[in-house]
Amino acid sequence: DMGFMPQVTALLKQVRPEGQTMLFSATLDKNIDKLVKMFLHDPVAFSVDPSAGAVSTMEHHVLYVMDETDKKAVATRIAARDGRVIMFVDTKRGVDRLVKKLLADGVRASGLHGGRSQPQRNRTLDWFKTGEVTALIATNVAARGIHIDDLDLVVNIDPPTDHKDYLHRGGRTARAGESGSVVTLVLPDQRRDMTRLMSDAGISPRTAQIKSSDEELSRLSGAKEPSGIPVVLEVPQQPAPAK
Repeated sequence: DMGFMPQVTALLKQVRPEGQTMLFSATLDKNIDKLVKMFLHDPVAFSVDPSAGAVSTMEHHVLYVMDETDKKAVATRIAARDGRVIMFVDTKRGVDRLVKKLLADGVRASGLHGGRSQPQRNRTLDWFKTGEVTALIATNVAARGIHIDDLDLVVNIDPPTDHKDYLHRGGRTARAGESGSVVTLVLPDQRRDMTRLMSDAGISPRTAQIKSSDEELSRLSGAKEPSGIPVVLEVPQQPAPAK
């Protein structure tokens, strides 16, 4: 989640116990289960069959890259595309490093992870929604509960280890009937795990061996060379308190 479990718990404690409470969640994890046990009495569960919830307007591409160096080059060219993209990596440090590199290469990028304060997260999301930032680099903190209109590309720079995480990441695109693509970059030693993950998710992706300079990469993702002109994002200054 986005770190709101304490706030949700505090709010539910203020709800009259004799009222009717309805809880909606994309997933039922241990935190949600804890809320159910604490606040719901004799709950009845309704769920959507996975096959009924499948997204037919989403394309899935698995791109095999040679090594870490080429993966970084591929990711940079995709990030420089015309249009917005969410790119997922595994760690907070990985987010910060990639954002720093992309800004230096001329890509308007910003990061989102659990180490950022809520005002920082809000500012980053506002930048991304308005187009001030075109490449949002994130950990799984952005895989659930975030809706961005007209987002047509999600990239897994680091493949997820669980098929549910893959589906949640990909669910940031192709929303509300729109079309979108999910691209996953896979190193040689990740192929077997990725094949199993896709099987668990019930997805048959299109696969290709790719290099950063390939035209096929541009066709699939709109990848292009970054400008090379460093970008500095201006953080709005808070007005001084009135005396």
